Amino acid sequence: MHMEPATFPFLSAILLSCVVGMLTIMVIPEERHVLIKQVSIFFSGVCLLLTLYVFFAFNRSLGGLQFVEQVSWIPTLGISYFNAVDGFSLPNLLLTGIVFFTGVLTMWELNTRVKEYFALYFLLVTGVFGLFMSMDLFFIFVWYDVSLFPMYLLIAIWGTTRKEYGAMKLTLYLLAGSALILPAIIFLWAKSGLNTFSFVSLMHPGMFSPADQKFAFLLLFLGFGILAAVWPMHTWSPDGHVAAPHGVSMVHAGVLMKIGSFGVLRVAIMLCPLGWIYWAKSMAVLAVIGIIYGALVGLRQTDLKYVIGYSSVSHMGVVGLGLSTVTVAGLNGAVFQMFAHGIMTALLFSSVGYIYDRTHTKLIPELGGLSRIMPVASAFFILAALAGVGLPGLANFWGELLVFLAAFKVYPLFGVIGVVTLVITALFMLRVVQKTFYGPANARFAGLPDVSPWLGTPRIILAAVLLILGLYPSLLFNVIRTASVPFMNGLPR
Repeated sequence: MHMEPATFPFLSAILLSCVVGMLTIMVIPEERHVLIKQVSIFFSGVCLLLTLYVFFAFNRSLGGLQFVEQVSWIPTLGISYFNAVDGFSLPNLLLTGIVFFTGVLTMWELNTRVKEYFALYFLLVTGVFGLFMSMDLFFIFVWYDVSLFPMYLLIAIWGTTRKEYGAMKLTLYLLAGSALILPAIIFLWAKSGLNTFSFVSLMHPGMFSPADQKFAFLLLFLGFGILAAVWPMHTWSPDGHVAAPHGVSMVHAGVLMKIGSFGVLRVAIMLCPLGWIYWAKSMAVLAVIGIIYGALVGLRQTDLKYVIGYSSVSHMGVVGLGLSTVTVAGLNGAVFQMFAHGIMTALLFSSVGYIYDRTHTKLIPELGGLSRIMPVASAFFILAALAGVGLPGLANFWGELLVFLAAFKVYPLFGVIGVVTLVITALFMLRVVQKTFYGPANARFAGLPDVSPWLGTPRIILAAVLLILGLYPSLLFNVIRTASVPFMNGLPR
């Protein structure tokens, strides 16, 4: 695998921006709410600019690992601080930068324990950034846990709707995933005999026997799969979505679930390709059940956040189906869908957040005619809903298209079921749009203000990304292909 050393440690600079931002917030007096928010916007903006630079400076013709930073940390155990990006991790890094910045802007109106909220938010995102750039299995595990622990407090303190229950359920499920990932990582470290956690060293063909790969893959798939909301380990996800504050819901659905699918791809699939091939059909079955289940249960929901939560389970099933096809098109579609779904759900939750802060309800029967009262706020939600339906011209269309093209070739029946289910998904998203934004308006909400230009900024950014990638999908596909094509070409036949 080609490795391009970093001339400047841009990846460490992203992590450092998060840490310095968090420490700066912690020394500002609690009552200085506006200053805390301004500092949060500044440092999250720096992170976004750095991720944009890395994304556009990535050499598409070279591919491989770029911006490589490697420092030995505990040589006796083979642990090193090893960061790099490739075509799989780069879209997720950019996704995190965008959702982080827009999530901070979305919470501009927060006035409860502001200092603690943003400090924990920065800690959460530090873990997410670290996991997407780390190439050392030990650090991947550490960053995984760093990204989980702040979630409990963020939901339990600032959440709504059974927040203690949602926070505890989420934490217990994800710790169960962690308990499966650690033994798998130690197993691979021990079996390699190399005394290293370096991903690059462990990825050599023939490193692990077929039996070892099948066993390790299963543990890793189940461990990371919990966070990716793989059916039937998905139940923490909708409850967590509903309970979390809006900015946390954006990171939770937009980025945190992608840690799960990315972990399956980066660790399970790339280190245990024979295990992947062996378990692929089982992955496809679980993915299709998740697609159907999320759509059918979403159809019955009356809470806007539950609707988005179950639609996320369905959409993450599409990612799982793409990964299970063992094809270049399937991998390309899955990674593209991870990015597109992250932006779409962030926009949905950001839009619901604005509506909830004004109406103090997320219940669909209590809302109605909002497009006449808040036309701009409504337009953002409707655009994201149309992206979720897979409308051509918006980003989600391309990920779903590639996944289903790959699925039709490999699992024709699953491909047909998935496409039919998308019609059900379209039905319930359009039903939500019709009941919430059209029809008779609720007189209680007659004088509510629409989104101001400042409060609309995060939604404008997210909507623009959906449109740009919907019209120019090659911006992302050209990056993803630099990893998917060489990896599939190197698979044992």
